[in-house]
Amino acid sequence: MVAIVSTVAYLGLEARTVEVQVQVAAGVPAFVIVGLPDKAVAESRERVRAAMAAIGLSLPPKRITVNLSPADLPKEGSHFDLPIALGVLAAMGVADAETLSGYVVVGELGLDARIAPSPGVLLAALHAGAVEKGLICPAAQGAEAAWAGSVEVLAAADLIGLLNHLKGQQLLPAPQAGEVEGAFHGPDLKQVKGQETAKRALEIAAAGGHNMLMIGPPGAGKSLMAACLPGILPPLDSAEALEVSMVASVAGTLEGGRLTRARPFRTPHHSASMAALTGGGLKVKPGEVSMAHLGVLFLDELPEFQRAVLDSLRQPLETRRVSVARANAHVTFPARVQMIAAMNPCRCGHLGDPALACARAPKCAADYQAKVSGPLLDRIDLHVEVQAVSAADLVLPPPSEGSAEVAARVAAARSRQTQRLRDAQARTNAEIEGELLEKHAAPDEAGRAILAQAAEATRMSARGYTRVLRVARTIADLEGADAVRRIHVAEALSYRRRAPVA
Repeated sequence: MVAIVSTVAYLGLEARTVEVQVQVAAGVPAFVIVGLPDKAVAESRERVRAAMAAIGLSLPPKRITVNLSPADLPKEGSHFDLPIALGVLAAMGVADAETLSGYVVVGELGLDARIAPSPGVLLAALHAGAVEKGLICPAAQGAEAAWAGSVEVLAAADLIGLLNHLKGQQLLPAPQAGEVEGAFHGPDLKQVKGQETAKRALEIAAAGGHNMLMIGPPGAGKSLMAACLPGILPPLDSAEALEVSMVASVAGTLEGGRLTRARPFRTPHHSASMAALTGGGLKVKPGEVSMAHLGVLFLDELPEFQRAVLDSLRQPLETRRVSVARANAHVTFPARVQMIAAMNPCRCGHLGDPALACARAPKCAADYQAKVSGPLLDRIDLHVEVQAVSAADLVLPPPSEGSAEVAARVAAARSRQTQRLRDAQARTNAEIEGELLEKHAAPDEAGRAILAQAAEATRMSARGYTRVLRVARTIADLEGADAVRRIHVAEALSYRRRAPVA
C-alpha cells in the first residue's frame, strides 16, 4: 500500500506542491527517504521514529520507503517531519489516507511528539487555499495560517491530539488570525536641531519613496534622521502587510501570527556579507534587502561595506527584486525598498574643518568616497550634505514642526500618487518610468530648459536625468501642484551628486 500526503517546498516566496509517498512493504527492516532531501529532511526518520514511540506506536519490521515527489526538486527544512509521520501512519492503517488527502501538511516533530513551528506556514496556507485544500500546521502558528482567509486550518500542539481529531475523538478549535500591530514610531523629528535642508530632503524621500544619501561629519544627526523616517512614512495597507508578512514567514521571523502595519526598517552592520544583504547562503534565505521589502534599508557608514557587497545592490534597486541563482535552484525574492545611506565625508570625518581635518585633505575625501562606486551613487536620487551641528543650534528650543506634521504632508503626497498610478504597476514616484514618466513628470518649457542645461554641464546619465524628473514630480506633489514647474526641477537638481570639496 502507498499512502500519499501533500506538503510544500519553498522556492523564494513560492510554495510548490510536494507529494509525500510512503510505502510499507515486506523486506529487510529499513526506513529510507528519497527525493533530494537535505540533511534536515533525512534526519526526519529519527524524529518520526521517536515521536511515534512517544505515543505508544512502533514502526513495523518492514521496509518503509518515503519518496518526496517531484524527485528532482530539492527539499529543505524540518517542516517535512509531520507529513512523513502522517504518511507512515496512513500506510500502517492508523490514520485515514482519504481524510489526509484534503490537507496540506507542514510541521516539525519533537521527540516527545510535540509539533514545533517551522518557517513558511503563511505561504503554505496561501498555497493550500489556491489548491482548495485545508492546512495542518503547528498550534503555535495557527494564528499565522488563519490570515490566509477561508482555508480550513487544523493547528495541533502534538501528534496524538491531531490523530484524535482526525478520528473524531477530539475537536481542535479553529485558530483565530493574529493581532494587527499599529505603526511603530521611532524618534521624532523634533529631536533634530537645525539641519533644515536634510529634513526637507528626508520629507521628499518619504513622499516619493526615493533613495537618499546623507554625507556629513560624525555627530551631525544622520543616523537620528534616518531613524525618524519610519515615523513619517504612511502605514502599510492590508495587501502590503500581507506581502511583508510572507517574507517574514519564509525567513522564520513572524512571531505569534502578528501582522504589522509598520514599514520594515532594517539596519545591517557594515560587516554584512553579500548573502546576508541580498539573500542566498547554503539554504537560500531572504537577505536584508528583501526583509526591508516595502520599507527602509538603512546603510550607515556606507564606504565601510565591502565594495562587492554594495555593488550587489545595484540590480535589486533597479528591478525591485533579487534573483539568487544556484546550481540546483533559481530563487526570486521581492526587494521593493527605499535605501537610505549615511557616510562621513572622509575617514577622519571632519573635511573642511581646519581644526579637526587631517593633513591629507582633500585627497583623503576623494579616496574615501571612491569606495562607493559611481553606478551605485547614480541610483541614489537625493544626495544631501549634512553640516556639523553648532553649539548655537544645540541650545535652541525644539522645532515647532515634528514628525506628525511632516507625516501629514507625506500622506497627502502619497495619496496623490496612488490616485494617479491606480492603473499602473508603479506605486510611488520613485518607480515611474517610460510613458508614465513622460505623462506625469514632464516639466514645463522653463523646467525642461534648465534640466537640459544641467544635464549637459554635469554630463548627467540617462538614469540620473530620469531620477531628477521623479524627484521633481514628488516635490510638485508635496506642493499640491498638478504640473512640474521650473522651481520643482531646480530643487530636484540641487540634490544631485557633487564631487568632494575641500
